[in-house]
Amino acid sequence: MIREIVHDPLFLSRPSAPATSEDLAAAQDLMDTLRANRGTCVGMAANMIGEHKCIIAFVDEELGGRITLMFNPRITAQDGAYDTAEG
Repeated sequence: MIREIVHDPLFLSRPSAPATSEDLAAAQDLMDTLRANRGTCVGMAANMIGEHKCIIAFVDEELGGRITLMFNPRITAQDGAYDTAEG
């Protein structure tokens, strides 16, 4: 189901809980919402659709534009600065 995107900074700044298999419906909604907003968005976190869960989805151009979904992602390495802008 496509959900409305949340823009409230207070809501978005709250910490998210670890995702579990019980969050599969929220993950599907996240992918549906990203797919519907692909023209202006390349990635989303679950809090952007009102779910405080550690789930992200992004368009992976190296895989032909497929949407990739990650539960409880962790940054394990970094390689210099990355310049980007929040949409």
